[in-house]
Amino acid sequence: MKVAIIGTVGVPANYGGFETLVEQLVRHNQSEDLQYAVYCSKKSYSDERWVYHGAKTEYVGLNANGIQSIPYDILSLMKAAKKSDVVLILGVSGCAFLPVFRLFSKKRLVINIDGLEHRRDKWNKWARRFLKYSERQAIRYGDVIVTDNKGITDYVKNEYGKDSELIAYGGDHVLQDISAQEAAGILNKYGLTAGDYSLAICRIEPENNVHTILEAFSRMPDKNILFIGNWDKSAYGKEIRERYSAFPNIKIQSAVYDLRDLNALRSNCQFYLHGHSAGGTNPSLVEAMFFAKPIIAFDCIYNRESTENKANYFSSADELVKIINNTTLDFKGNASSMQEIADRRYRWETIARQYEKLYHY
Repeated sequence: MKVAIIGTVGVPANYGGFETLVEQLVRHNQSEDLQYAVYCSKKSYSDERWVYHGAKTEYVGLNANGIQSIPYDILSLMKAAKKSDVVLILGVSGCAFLPVFRLFSKKRLVINIDGLEHRRDKWNKWARRFLKYSERQAIRYGDVIVTDNKGITDYVKNEYGKDSELIAYGGDHVLQDISAQEAAGILNKYGLTAGDYSLAICRIEPENNVHTILEAFSRMPDKNILFIGNWDKSAYGKEIRERYSAFPNIKIQSAVYDLRDLNALRSNCQFYLHGHSAGGTNPSLVEAMFFAKPIIAFDCIYNRESTENKANYFSSADELVKIINNTTLDFKGNASSMQEIADRRYRWETIARQYEKLYHY
């Protein structure tokens, strides 16, 4: 069976939740009967390769993100229609083309609709309308709809009257076997002491409550935080960095992709803070859960579902301050629950098998 995967930058994965998903699906394919073909952006890879961990790679000469993402997905779909038995579509931006696609192809479509993109604050009115239209076409023409969080599963059922398959993201790829000496060296590089800092990692966007978290720590000079993100990508990020970088207990760090560095930083933090308020199950949250550290997450249905209501939750800077300073809370129970949930729900081996079941007619 030939399965095309479209809608991502491609493989090898350099960043992004969908890119990591594709990487892990390919790496965990153990079936001789299943052949993946991953559609990749020629703009993102200087060295083209024809095979990656057993998967074929097909290159499209457009950017996978930004304004070109729509024609990128459409061209990928047109190529995949000729070469595949099943098309796995990640995201809805190219799904506006599906009414036309269905005129000339009856290939099985498995579509992960992502995290309700049309509700995100970063899009203007017209972009939101387009994304909502694309989502509607995905639901109408997809043979199987995949959701990554029960909150989105319920949304699809209530909004469209359609059932979907709930498959989350994995996170165990971040686990690295590093020595205490190496970890200490990594912490020293970032100016940190084990157990004496909180950690937050995210894209720097308003919906991720970056300002809320940093405002809380600006009121707690005895509590340290390392906040990792893409601060230069937006006016919001630059303004927030300028506002809070003067506080000695707040360390503002640009994006970190080295898994060994991330392993040491996650393994030795006191708390992991997760401010995402939209988007279903977030990969960075799932990854953090494997490290058995207390997680304090923004209070929304997606985060509560991902953590099974066993983390601590905040909805304002005041609440976050109170939680961190409350010595009576069962943070050890929080930490052990996060690891247990991650082991049970968020391992890539399980998730790869769940996707593979969807390809069969």
